[in-house]
Amino acid sequence: MSQARPPAVLTIAGSDSGGAAGLQADLRTFLTCGVHGLVAVTAVTVQNTLGVHDRTDVPARIVAAQIEAVADDMGLQAAKTGMLASAEIIHAVARACDKAGVGRDAEVPFVVDPVAASMHGHPLFDDAGLAALRQELLPRATVVTPNLDEVRLLTGIEVTDRERMREAAVALHGLGPRYVLVKSGHLVEDPECVDVLYDGETFTELPGPRFATPHTHGAGDAMASAFTAGLARGMEVAEAARFGKWFVSNAVEHSYPMGAKVGPVSAFWRLAPDPFA
Repeated sequence: MSQARPPAVLTIAGSDSGGAAGLQADLRTFLTCGVHGLVAVTAVTVQNTLGVHDRTDVPARIVAAQIEAVADDMGLQAAKTGMLASAEIIHAVARACDKAGVGRDAEVPFVVDPVAASMHGHPLFDDAGLAALRQELLPRATVVTPNLDEVRLLTGIEVTDRERMREAAVALHGLGPRYVLVKSGHLVEDPECVDVLYDGETFTELPGPRFATPHTHGAGDAMASAFTAGLARGMEVAEAARFGKWFVSNAVEHSYPMGAKVGPVSAFWRLAPDPFA
């Protein structure tokens, strides 16, 4: 007997050969959040726990064609971005999302996770890419979900405390997204991990514990992906943000070592007990 169709969610992102972040993290999160994952691959990275060593970008026309192919045939309930690699790819993604009815003023919600910096804080865009991200994607976003390094690259604001997080959220909202979620994982001086959601009028704090683990690779991807899955399942934005926070807090708590340096956050905590274990 066939099962009911789950919501379909598209990730537009790069591939991580280490399996910790990128589209691999997105698909893992989608599965364990009860949605079907679709993919538009933007880049293939040579990556492990030590960092990104090389990459090749997918031609922009192929990125756009992937979006159009799955949207036309399978339909979308939500979409998100990860690493978009170049200004040319961003232009193509913006046009393809408009065509597919994805965006802040469209039927399909659009989560822009502006992967503009590596886990070591290094920029992944040149100036043209950052400009395209600001000018083309942020105004199309239902919600933008930067970490603090990405906040700095997008706004110039160096966040050092929760008050500066609010200041950054206001600055980002001025660039056009309907909602801003500033993630606080990199604010290591704060004993809690309190993210801030801003809708242009109201700040909503999303508190969570800060775990003493170095293994946090893919946390931002997991948060944004769970948030997107919640939207696809029909949650309102604030509820979906809380769902994402709940998911990533558990994922970080259950993170594990893998390789020589920074291991991944885990989705295993969402699996049913294994009777063959």
